[in-house]
Amino acid sequence: MTDTVLEPATETAVADPLFQPITLRDLTLRNRISMSPMTRYFSPNGVPGEDVVSYYRRRAEAGVGLIVTEGVGIDHLTAVDDPAIPHMYGKAALEGWRRVTDAVHAAGGRIFPQLWHQGPLRDPARSSRPDLVGSRPSGHWGKAGHTSYGDAYVDAMRAPTQPIESVEITDIITAFASAARNAMEAGFDGVALHGGHGYLIDSFLWHETNHRTDRYGGDTSRRAAFAVEIVAAVRAEIGNAPIMFRFSQHKQQDYGARLGETPEELGALLMPLAQAGVDLFDASGRVFDRPAFEGSNLSLAGWAKKLTGKPSVAIGGIGLGNGLGETLSDSSETRPLDNLQAARDAIARNEFDMAGVGRAILNDPQWVERVRKRQPFVAFDRANLRRLA
Repeated sequence: MTDTVLEPATETAVADPLFQPITLRDLTLRNRISMSPMTRYFSPNGVPGEDVVSYYRRRAEAGVGLIVTEGVGIDHLTAVDDPAIPHMYGKAALEGWRRVTDAVHAAGGRIFPQLWHQGPLRDPARSSRPDLVGSRPSGHWGKAGHTSYGDAYVDAMRAPTQPIESVEITDIITAFASAARNAMEAGFDGVALHGGHGYLIDSFLWHETNHRTDRYGGDTSRRAAFAVEIVAAVRAEIGNAPIMFRFSQHKQQDYGARLGETPEELGALLMPLAQAGVDLFDASGRVFDRPAFEGSNLSLAGWAKKLTGKPSVAIGGIGLGNGLGETLSDSSETRPLDNLQAARDAIARNEFDMAGVGRAILNDPQWVERVRKRQPFVAFDRANLRRLA
């Protein structure tokens, strides 16, 4: 397979918008490339080991501006399913994360953990507690649509459960705050919150899964209340460190789902989060520069910035020629693609602020350095999905 070839490096590369620094509160990032979170399943009993340390260190050494870790479980019984997903509590796990942050900082990088509660998408069969179902705002898994999940899994998961009770909601908010405090003690530079893709925080935001009639459900602003309280609780624990918040229109339950049908609906959900303390919106789209709403060429990240006034990250297929779903299912060949000029142009015109890159950096630890030097990209190796390359 022939690699995609980029133009040779020139002096003009110094002015590349992707390689300009950006400051979030008191934290300055060396460039505009963010390594997106990617679940890896390489932390037995929730503890990241030396292979995880090396995995993140290699990306920092290659010049990633901001590393966002794989999803990290908070201290709640139904936070995550697979026992090899790392967590942000307990002495062993925090010592492991301290080794990660020390290694990243020694390489000149900056790193946030993505704090995670899977909510409706927790699979009891994969967990050490199969007797516990996932936490759901109203007991609904969500209306199944176009999804990468198999029919048997969907049929098992879509059965209604009991809605999450108010006392458990309070416990989960407290667990997010505790995890954020632990992250600061482990040396992280900020905190990322997973509020997209149909997981717990998103399931409160999404009308399809939140039918509550208490203060956590109802109109758009009430559906934002759970996420707002988490952000506020995290802000109280981490002081002036930045908070990053991932959101998405699409869901794992249905790639065609929409969090907001109009910019106004989306703004009603995002603006309270900005006011509560979010500094950077991580706009997870399936195609990073696809228009988010009819009648406008603005991407999802562009709308996040326009609606909130906060910096944003554009995510979705940067550096590759297909989507994540196609890569995971192997339904089409994943090939390197130089689609970076669109990201450069959008950053230069202030549409969004950073480019979030997942699979390309997972596949090649040196990807950012290749971009900086205008070197060829390497072929995509699907085996890297199953190892810490």
